[in-house]
Amino acid sequence: MQQQNLYKELFKLGLPIIIGQLGIIVLSFADTMMVGHYGSTELAAASFVNQMFNLVIIFATGFSYGLTPVVGKLFGKNDKNAIGESLKNALVANSVIALFLMIVMGILYLNIGNLGQPQELLPLMKPYYITLLVSLIFVLLFNAFKQFSDGITDTRTPMWILIWGNLLNILGNWILIYGKFGAPEMGLLGAGVATLLSRIVMLVTFVVLFFNAKRYSIYRSGFSAGNLKKSIFLNLNKLGWPVALQMGMEAASFSLTTIMVGWLGATALAAHQVMITISQLGFMMYYGMAASVAVMASNFHGRNDYYNINRTANAGFRIILIMAVAVCIPLFLLKNSIGSWFTSDTEVIVMVAQLVIPFIIYQFGDGLQCTFSNALRGISDVKPVMLYAFIAYFIISLPAGYFFGFVLDWGLTGIWMSFPFGLTSAGLMFYLRFRSRISKARSKQEIA
Repeated sequence: MQQQNLYKELFKLGLPIIIGQLGIIVLSFADTMMVGHYGSTELAAASFVNQMFNLVIIFATGFSYGLTPVVGKLFGKNDKNAIGESLKNALVANSVIALFLMIVMGILYLNIGNLGQPQELLPLMKPYYITLLVSLIFVLLFNAFKQFSDGITDTRTPMWILIWGNLLNILGNWILIYGKFGAPEMGLLGAGVATLLSRIVMLVTFVVLFFNAKRYSIYRSGFSAGNLKKSIFLNLNKLGWPVALQMGMEAASFSLTTIMVGWLGATALAAHQVMITISQLGFMMYYGMAASVAVMASNFHGRNDYYNINRTANAGFRIILIMAVAVCIPLFLLKNSIGSWFTSDTEVIVMVAQLVIPFIIYQFGDGLQCTFSNALRGISDVKPVMLYAFIAYFIISLPAGYFFGFVLDWGLTGIWMSFPFGLTSAGLMFYLRFRSRISKARSKQEIA
């Protein structure tokens, strides 16, 4: 494949994923703005609960990513029946993971009062927490359909479902948070109920499309006739767990950081929530493009084309670096006013402005780790990423956050200064592993 065509194909696959991801960002912005303008206390409560569930949802999404290299490789081999059968097994696997995560988060709910958070926030946190807990099963089942669709290079369908689902969520927020059209004024709980309803609608929409749309008919036969096979189920777990743990540990470094931020008080929590919301803009864009790297790499892997796998990863990283610059320039120029988009609290606005610099610093590392973790996923080399993620996020990032934030007494800005260390070290380890694997695979092909 020519270099120009390579970039074109990456954009063709990646742009719908990015648009879908940006829809999630728009929703996150809207959630934070609506809750923030309803009350800073509600914003602080949302910060804690959202970070806990972001960890779980990212872990769950990582597990579902195990389906992408399976489907992508089969798609490269043009084995349509096996793809449908793999989707059926993935739905079962994701359901099991959903049950496991709901039990874990249920236990955490029973102990939420023991995590050192401000006591005045607990009455707001608990009902909001429950609505997000119930919605987990719908997130995981939707993820299975999305990864199936991405793997067969149909990235547009999940994009449109995400866009309309997020618009429904925003409308539901407005109605239920503020009590519009005769609905009760539910505040933060209203945001949770709107999220639950939109996630149900998105899953139902995908199910209806899969069983009725003509373009999926060739896969429905494999889905209907296929069996739940131990070999497929184990392979999905073999690929899914390492990616889930890698992404989960990255998210945990942010979520556990939120607990440390809570020790600084409700104002710091509110500023942290605003900046986390903004930071997702870059991450979701990078991961959208990186997901297209995984899809293309898995297709080339099905053909044993390691030369183009390498070119795909490098091209994807160049695109992501351009995206990083596009994100950072306006953010730096607007750093003193960004906080006011979400709240009128002056202290929160000042804190948000201070967090822009560490955010800009870690964009290179974030882009690097997104690209090459997905490139490794595309070639089904996922086991080492668990160890690398543990080193980067638990051995390097979290201790650095405590050191900068509390030992050096840099406060919230110090905690955020740990992120460049964790993300960049993870990116370098993923890159070196990918380069080593590709080099060995191409050497074997040349000898053969």
